[in-house]
Amino acid sequence: MQTFVTKIVDMMKAEKLYSWQGGPIILQQNEYGNIQSKYGQAGKRYMQWAAQMALGLDTGIPWVMCRQTDAPEQILDTCNAFYCDGFQPNSYNKPKIWTEDWDGWYANWGGPLPHRPAKDSAFAVARFYQRGGSLQNYYMYFGGTNFARTAGGPLQITSYDYDAPVNEYGFLRQPKWGHLKDLHTAIKLCEPALIAVDGSPQYVKLGSMQEAHVYSNGKVQTNRSMTGNGLICSAFLANIDEHKYASVWIFGKSYNLPPWSVSILPDCENVAFNTAHVGAQTSVFTFESGSPSHSSRHKPSLLLPGVDGSYFSSTWWTSKEIIGTWGGESFATQGILEHLNVTKDTSDYLWYTTSVNISDEDVGFWSSKGVLPALKIDRIRDVARVFVNGELAGSQVGHWVSLKQPVQFVQGLNKLTLLSEIVGLQELWCFLGEGWSWI
Repeated sequence: MQTFVTKIVDMMKAEKLYSWQGGPIILQQNEYGNIQSKYGQAGKRYMQWAAQMALGLDTGIPWVMCRQTDAPEQILDTCNAFYCDGFQPNSYNKPKIWTEDWDGWYANWGGPLPHRPAKDSAFAVARFYQRGGSLQNYYMYFGGTNFARTAGGPLQITSYDYDAPVNEYGFLRQPKWGHLKDLHTAIKLCEPALIAVDGSPQYVKLGSMQEAHVYSNGKVQTNRSMTGNGLICSAFLANIDEHKYASVWIFGKSYNLPPWSVSILPDCENVAFNTAHVGAQTSVFTFESGSPSHSSRHKPSLLLPGVDGSYFSSTWWTSKEIIGTWGGESFATQGILEHLNVTKDTSDYLWYTTSVNISDEDVGFWSSKGVLPALKIDRIRDVARVFVNGELAGSQVGHWVSLKQPVQFVQGLNKLTLLSEIVGLQELWCFLGEGWSWI
């Protein structure tokens, strides 16, 4: 690990990528806090060693450890979450940093596409700066794409679009992008007041679920108008009630706050932005198949019309594979071997085949009871499909889930076949080299 990190740091210095060299890198991170506890005291010792090793590389910029509540004094502990306004670093001498603001989430095969509303994302950011936040970073801001078998697991799709403000194709996702842009503009207007406070802002209770935080270079009389008092002043008014509107009184006037929203007042008087009021345009992306009149990539003769008016390629073809294909690398053994140990990660698929002899008495018993025999697998990851005599009987998809599949056997010899499918290797956790056991 030290060899790898040293190599990366040396490369960054050589390319003059650190901020003190005129480059864009302002922070460096080691992410270990979410798995440290699994290693007990050894994990804590490793964290402390990693911190000292990193500091010894003399990078000239801060090191951070996200989700590391016991980070050493010279290391900044930071927050990764959907909401980080309640986070506090483990020392008063450290700034409040949000290293991963999850503005969406990745998608899994067979699951819904995660979506985080622009209003909620803006609310989370505004609350963070309202309650003393220093630096916040979106994860992701620009969605990405994995290719071939590089997607992480389990079950992550190759698209890593993440519902980000900029999608994986580079297009703006509206209204999220525009709404966050307007939020950033409003926060930027508050900059003089934000940097005037070294410590906590002035707190004002406005209701049972409403509150204000005031940033200023002097003591603010919050029951009076700020007009003409000469102070630098910005305020954040929050309504954390998820369902009800609220009317609050501050600075000598009334403000209406929608549910689950923050109003930003750069001058402690006028509302420049409210997180629940989306003024950015809303756009909807649609995907259409090519047609002879709209596509120059395909000749009309190679496209066939579909029933819905779209076109599809006439050059596509299908082939039916034999269930439980036997090839030159097939072998026989007793019991079920673990998938990765057999394939050595050269294939996502592994067939298991056995034969089951069923007597007349077995068939008669099941028939008299009105039941079917069932195949039970205690634990699978990620996909298992069950075939009986060449026909699909059922399947199961999930992360360490059980499978209980009724099967229709006939009298005589029955061929039972299982197909194990890996959908992405485990990308982040402890003991990665142990305990795979796909089936």
